[in-house]
Amino acid sequence: MRKIMIIGSGGAGKSTLAKQLGSLLHIPVYHLDSLFWKPGWEAANREEWVQKQLDLMEQDRWILDGNYGATMEVRLQAADTVIFLDYSTTRCLYRIVKRRIQYHGRTRPDMGEGCPEKLDLDFIRWVARFKKEKSPAIKERLKQSSEINIIRLSKPKQTKQFLQDLQQNIS
Repeated sequence: MRKIMIIGSGGAGKSTLAKQLGSLLHIPVYHLDSLFWKPGWEAANREEWVQKQLDLMEQDRWILDGNYGATMEVRLQAADTVIFLDYSTTRCLYRIVKRRIQYHGRTRPDMGEGCPEKLDLDFIRWVARFKKEKSPAIKERLKQSSEINIIRLSKPKQTKQFLQDLQQNIS
């Protein structure tokens, strides 16, 4: 595992897992949200956004967390491992509300500067619909990636066990 993508619904814990893996494997971590969003929640333009990702993928090792379906194919072509956090909708919705409370008025560490935590109806809908609307296409695309190590984790206990097993293998 040298080039790792972590994908899943908002609130699944992608950034947290990325940080844990980065620390464990000594691989640099890049949060796609922090690369995409400029201060004031202004989106990067498409050309700039794609170029940032291409530049990162030239590195020997990386962990990227985030979905961004429009550019996922570019990352899939470079990745050797994909971790799909396929958690329940209820869990993800709970976590985005918890995160909003935790970072009220502040920018979270995995977000671009000048983007204080917010929770709007569009994001709530996106998380609520992720499992039905986004997840099937992601799973289908991952099935086509026979050369990539696909790790699907559907419960936090599985993620915890995955990290423990990895730690033991490293030790």
